[in-house]
Order: sequence, then structure tokens, then C-alpha cells
Amino acid sequence: MNARPAHQINVHADSKISIRVAAVLPVKIIRLWHCSTAFFIIIFFYSPPVQGQNHEPEIIIQHKDSLIGHQIDVWDVCRYILGKRESPYNDSIAIKKGRVYVSPVPALGYSIQSSFFAGAEANITFCTDEPRQTNLSTMLINGEYSLKQQFTLQFESNVWTRNNKIDLVGDIRFYKYPSVTYGMGTHTTLADADPLDYTYLRVYQVAAKQFLPDLLCGIGYNLDYHYDIEDFGSLPGTETDIKKYDGGARSTISSGISLNMVYDARRNNNNPQGGWYGDVIIRPNLTILGSSHNWQLVYADFRKYFRLPGKSHNIISFWNYYWITIGHAPYLDLPATSWDTYENSARGYIQDRYKGPALIYFESEYRFSILNDGLLGGVVFTNFQSYSSGPSNTFTTVFPAVGTGLRIKVNKHSNTNACIDYAWGVKGANGVFFNLGEVF
Repeated sequence: MNARPAHQINVHADSKISIRVAAVLPVKIIRLWHCSTAFFIIIFFYSPPVQGQNHEPEIIIQHKDSLIGHQIDVWDVCRYILGKRESPYNDSIAIKKGRVYVSPVPALGYSIQSSFFAGAEANITFCTDEPRQTNLSTMLINGEYSLKQQFTLQFESNVWTRNNKIDLVGDIRFYKYPSVTYGMGTHTTLADADPLDYTYLRVYQVAAKQFLPDLLCGIGYNLDYHYDIEDFGSLPGTETDIKKYDGGARSTISSGISLNMVYDARRNNNNPQGGWYGDVIIRPNLTILGSSHNWQLVYADFRKYFRLPGKSHNIISFWNYYWITIGHAPYLDLPATSWDTYENSARGYIQDRYKGPALIYFESEYRFSILNDGLLGGVVFTNFQSYSSGPSNTFTTVFPAVGTGLRIKVNKHSNTNACIDYAWGVKGANGVFFNLGEVF
């Protein structure tokens, strides 16, 4: 289950303009929804005959499976290099009930928004019951510090109880985050860069109960608290977009109860091998719960995975999400580039490059094996993002990107990869991107 969304009506305009925008924006969204989801309606509900079912076989496969054969990961390679007698091919890759699989990775790299950074990351995978009947549970712990003096600490969890009866999803983060924003709309340039500094605390917790196979409904609490906000970009006699929008507020709070409905036919969200995923969130943020303003968000996230070719372990995947706010969402809670729930979207662009009251996003990625033992793989991908902007809050501009990347198996049991990608956007946008576990 995923979160963090927005679509908004401009409360700085007078009431007549606000009413007109409220009427126009849903019409535009509905039109774009029709165009972008027609394709998804087909792929979500169609599965090639070769799949047979949505369960992902890598959870229970032994080495005798001819599709996988002998599987190794970086720890097998290390043992082999150190001269241990046992073959790196001896271990079964079957997930076992009650066993915990930890994939620690030192983080040393570079990103567009952080420059060079160092830290550590660990992916923890386990199954609370028999893997044939229960999805893999995952936890991600991450801490990083960058040359831009950004400090981030994250703990994300997705825990499934026996037979997928209950799904507990948590997302707790603390950021000390000097960064850059480029203002509202789709016509900003790199020259509009506005340096910011702020501290961010996120606390999301959702509990969902299964009502039908793979279909869950639940409720959650969500807090986004930005404080010690400093804007360094305004020149004498001018105002930046964030000051115009939030009136120079030093802190903002978005606190709300969410209603969640999720369909998850994936069995391993570290590296899905089939099935599809859908998540719809409605979250009213209310002043009686501590919010700076009353406002609402709607977030809809859809993903589909196919094997291509059908008898291989190569995967073609699709991702489509809609992020809408209604009311006065704080500037730092508006839809923006690479601010999806897990900050994985829009590879090719710097974080917060574009921002608006509503966002429509599409991505497709093809994942393929390079070595038969699973140690190395590769990907090619493309993505598109569009934001509502202008007085009529219409979607007029699409920002595409393309990229490729390398996959290195860090844990063959949980099928977890270290991901290193390079992507190119428009107007000279490009960069390298790292992740532990597949991007989506």
C-alpha cells in the first residue's frame, strides 16, 4: 500500500474564480483519466495464458526449476572469493516460514538532489505463514547524509499476517532537508531555482483487512509536519512561489485519517514477478486534527506485471498514478516530481522540479536477465509526468524521460536487487538513481 498525495483549488483567488476552477479541473481530470486508463483497464484485467495464476513462483521455487536454475547473489560470490569449500550454488532459494532474510547494503553514491551521499540501508524480508498462502512481509531501514548537508532517516514496513488477512503498512521518516524548489506550474526553468531548508517528520500507519482474496479495505492515520522552513530565494522586493502560496509560514501540518482500499496480487513487492496492484486513498486533513488548513487528497495507484516472453523471468511492468488535492494543501505537500510515497518516480528529473495542484503519472519498465544465475540483470524504462497549471488548472504539458540500468542480486532468497539507473529527461535533465529493491 502506498500513500502521499494531492490536487488543489487555489484559495488565494476570489470565490467566483475558485468555484470555476473547481468545476473545470474535475472535467480535465476525467478526460485525461479516460485516455490514460483505457489502456490500463485492458492490461490490469488481462493475463496471458502462460501465467496461469497471480502467485509469484520465485518464493517457493527450488533449484530444480528449469526456469531459474542455480541462483547466486553477491554474498555467494564473496564466500566463493574467500575460498569457502561449499559451492555458491548449494543453498536453496525457497523462502521458509519464520525465517528472516536481511539484505544490508552500504550506501555510497550520488543523486541529483543530494550530490554525493553516504549511509547504510537494509531490506528485511520474512513470511509470517506458509509462502504459498501469504505474501512476503518487508521492512526497509535507511539512513543517509549528503554533501548538501541533507540527513534522512526512514523506516518503512509492510507486514502481512497469516493468509493475508491483515496488512499493516507503516512509513516513518525524519528529514533535515536543505533542497531546491522551482515554483508552481509547468513553465518554470532551472533559473527559477529557489533554495529551501526545512525539517520534515512523516508518520503514516495503515491497517487493512482482507474482504475478498487480495482485496483489502482499511483505515489509517497520516501526519506530514514541515517546520523550521527557510526560503533563501527571494530577491529584495520580490516573492517566491512558496511565500506567495503559504504566506511565509515557518511550519505547516497536514494531519488526517485515511480510507484505504488496496488490491495486491503480488507476492513479493521487492521484485514482483506477476499480478497487479491497485491502491485508492481518500484522506481528509482537518484542523481539528491539527492541520494548518482543511483540505483533502485523493490518490489512485495502479501497477501491472507480465512475463515477457511468457516462460522467462523477464518482466514488463506498468505504473500509473493520479495524485489530487482539493482545498489549500501546504506548498510542500503538493504533488511534485519524485515526491510519490517512496520517492521513486520520474527518474531523469531532480526532485521537486515540477509542482502543481494535480499530477498524472505513467511509467513502463522492462526487466531482463543478463546472467542465467540471476546475479546480474538490466532494465530499460520510460516515464511521463503532467501537472495541472495556469488559471484554468488544465493539463497542457507532458514531461517524458527514458533510461536504462543495472540490477545486482543482493539476496537470492528475497529476490532483492540493488538498482543503479541512469535517465534522461527534457531540457537537459539527467541523472543517476539508486534503489534497494525494484523501483515499483
